[in-house]
Amino acid sequence: MSDTRTSQTPRTVSPSAAPARAPQRPTVRPAPTPAVQPVITAPDWPSRWHLLIPTSLRNTAANLGLWQNPAPLKPSDHLTQTLAVLERYGWCRSLDFSPTGRMCIRGAQTLLERTGHVTPQSRQRAVDYMQHTLNKVTDLPFYAWNDLPDRTFPQVKHLITTSATHARTHGE
Repeated sequence: MSDTRTSQTPRTVSPSAAPARAPQRPTVRPAPTPAVQPVITAPDWPSRWHLLIPTSLRNTAANLGLWQNPAPLKPSDHLTQTLAVLERYGWCRSLDFSPTGRMCIRGAQTLLERTGHVTPQSRQRAVDYMQHTLNKVTDLPFYAWNDLPDRTFPQVKHLITTSATHARTHGE
């Protein structure tokens, strides 16, 4: 009988044809990017026809596809756009609209509401934020505070910027 046992010599294994794996590096995840704020600009001065057409008629025309209303903004963006309007067209006191085209805070808000850039509800929320910011200093309404003889544009800019920041922290 023959011995069917195998020899006790160690077997050598031929190297694999597959490449060796490189050591894995820890995955680097990019840092989350902060939410990009849209650039809010002042709209162009509306045409005379735009100002003469009642809002209800413009909304009806928009529903029929004959008119394109701008997208209404939330209160914080409305305040930012109000500031952009004042910087573009000029700021004044005592008049909503001056003969030279300058505006006070209320005049800029009225322009934005009449042209469809803000709803009356969002405008009122923006006014509430401005009034809340202003109540830390005085009890005057914002439009009366705007008309004081010693008021300056940097003070108005600070009020609007602070109010917009406050509204943004509240998600509006």
